[in-house]
Amino acid sequence: MINRKFTYILLVFISGFSLPALSQVTDTLKQDTLKQDTLKPDTLRNDTAIFKPITQEDSVLRIRNLNPYITLHVDSTLQYKLEINKDESQYYWFLKNSPVGLRIDRTNGTLIFKAEKGLFLSGRLKYDIEYKVMLGVQNLDNPADKIDTSFTLMFYNTEIIPSKIKPTVNSILYVDEGDSVSFKILCEDGSFPIDRISMTSNYPIKTAGVVTKCGDDFKWSPPFGFVKSTDPNKERKVIVYFVGSNKFNVRDTSMIQIIVKENINYPQKVLEYEDLRKTINHYSNQLKATFMELDKKVKRTKGTRTTFDLTSAAASLGGTVFSSLPTDGQKTAGKILPSAGVAIMPVKESTAPIKTAEQNSATLVRNAIKRLDYMMQNNTLVGDKDPEIVAKTQKLRDELKAIQVQLIEVPTVEIGDSPEDLDKYFNNPKVNKKYRMKKSG
Repeated sequence: MINRKFTYILLVFISGFSLPALSQVTDTLKQDTLKQDTLKPDTLRNDTAIFKPITQEDSVLRIRNLNPYITLHVDSTLQYKLEINKDESQYYWFLKNSPVGLRIDRTNGTLIFKAEKGLFLSGRLKYDIEYKVMLGVQNLDNPADKIDTSFTLMFYNTEIIPSKIKPTVNSILYVDEGDSVSFKILCEDGSFPIDRISMTSNYPIKTAGVVTKCGDDFKWSPPFGFVKSTDPNKERKVIVYFVGSNKFNVRDTSMIQIIVKENINYPQKVLEYEDLRKTINHYSNQLKATFMELDKKVKRTKGTRTTFDLTSAAASLGGTVFSSLPTDGQKTAGKILPSAGVAIMPVKESTAPIKTAEQNSATLVRNAIKRLDYMMQNNTLVGDKDPEIVAKTQKLRDELKAIQVQLIEVPTVEIGDSPEDLDKYFNNPKVNKKYRMKKSG
């Protein structure tokens, strides 16, 4: 009897239905026991394990299809409808802090945006910048029924923009020897920035530092003598190339022309000028000492000849005087004395011949000294940076060489007296009178 009861319950569990033919069972179960074992529809018992799914009401407002990160290509169009879990007619949508051009349909939550290229060219929108957009949904009747969330919007561009090298100066520069040129090498970054920079030039130049990356400074000072005499217009063109490359070895080249003009190395030229002046002063003092010796020789010879001339004249005059005296001895002496005066003349020529060569040499040396003094005064420097220092130095050098060649046969003497004594003798009025040009007529 118990086995039949168990079999019946198992059939009910398997079939899941209540059996209508309970009255056909011919067992001895009591009526109350049969009522307890009879399963009615939608009735759950612990020993039958029959369940029905329980559905709960979706009461919390939420957005079903919100993408937290949206990327857009330039010149593309966005039309994206957001959905909520409630009746959309009772809600409205709004945006906060949205980029230019992005809007939303307040009634149905459709995001609309067209990424026009003009917005990026004008700078109102930028590539690869994350724009955080605040999004809200609000119930029209219940202020507490709302959502405040956000999403990120970013724009990208598939067009490859080349990176370029941008020096901070014009393509042509002018610089003088001894001066310096300095400028910065900047880069205009495109899709792929420049990683390294190399520099080449048509002339080997030594710069202060090496340009290897964007932002480095180019510094160069052309040395004196960089411009050669064979260069046209006394200038030399230096062409410097800056070659930048990115990680894909895509190159961009910028060219700078530096026109180097010949300039004067004033410190060195001043030293050369002063050294030349000292040489000329020393040579001039040697010439003054030589002139003094020559002039003294001419002066001694002239004095000796004058003595002989006076003696001859006195003898002739004495003969005339003695010839007029009354005694014979006096008259005889008057006849002899003129002959003695005549005999003195050959002695004068042999003892003190005329120093024509010495006098001419003294005149030539004196003229050379005057020329050197004039050239020294006429080529005096006007300050430490006289623009004519090279020409003036060359004139003095040429003049000194010409005088040395002119006086090559005149032996110079060593300086014995002080320069002051030599100048005093040279500028003596009596000496000047002898060599002064006499007026004719």
